Amino acid sequence: MKIAIFGQYYQNDTRPIIRDIFVFFNANDVELVIEENFLNILYKEEILKREYKTFNSHDCINSSFDIMVSIGGDGTILRAATYVRDSGVPIIGINAGRLGFLAKVQKENIEPFLQLVLEKKYTISKRTLLSLECFPKNEQIEELNFAMNEISVSRKDTTSMITIDTALNDEHLNSYWADGLIISTPTGSTGYSLSCGGPVLTPEVKVLVITPIAPHNLNARPLVISDETKITLQVSGREDQYLVSLDSRIATLDNNSVLTITKTPFQINMVEIPEETFLKTLRNKLLWGEDKRN
Repeated sequence: MKIAIFGQYYQNDTRPIIRDIFVFFNANDVELVIEENFLNILYKEEILKREYKTFNSHDCINSSFDIMVSIGGDGTILRAATYVRDSGVPIIGINAGRLGFLAKVQKENIEPFLQLVLEKKYTISKRTLLSLECFPKNEQIEELNFAMNEISVSRKDTTSMITIDTALNDEHLNSYWADGLIISTPTGSTGYSLSCGGPVLTPEVKVLVITPIAPHNLNARPLVISDETKITLQVSGREDQYLVSLDSRIATLDNNSVLTITKTPFQINMVEIPEETFLKTLRNKLLWGEDKRN
């Protein structure tokens, strides 16, 4: 088996997790290829000493890999997806962060869950992504123009609200007067959109969510639409520029740039372990059932 490893290092928090992972894979003669920057950190921290093969771009990830292991939180998985892209290589997340809706494997279950991976006793959860086209073109987003969680626009260098003219399949929907607007996938529905009042979606549904950020008009509510919809945004405001984010990547755009958001032609394959389903994660993370009156 050939496995790619990508991760984030959080001082002493991840040291035992990383050691357990490498001890397990080395004991099972797994071929490991480590993201270059991550491996350099592990060498510097003296967590690893032996030599490993490395990768440093998405061109290195192809069908020769069985799986990619992401060590960190949900943000680490979003960055791992920029390496995987349309290769079809499944991603499994080992949670070294806090909330972890995507990073399912907890530190106390690393060995038994990785054993299931070696035995291929898992299912695949296909995750929708969004792509962004900007007119006029913007070099900051041209190379990595897709997002797994959400694409959002928000105000920049001002406390004033912005106006986001929004059209669905070229038909005007609304002019949102707000701090910003979130276009979320089902995967991203448990992230930024949820914190702004959006609904939780199960990963397999074929929909997107439009969620305003602190709208001035209280009747501007989150809207669920088909994921086949073309969304067009045009932002105006007191300042000349605004921010657009694709997951954790942020770019500055000029007012009246035209943004077109559509579903990408490829999906990201997330590994689903039987003992750590989406519904179980949802119950645990949102503390459902903790109220003893239920």
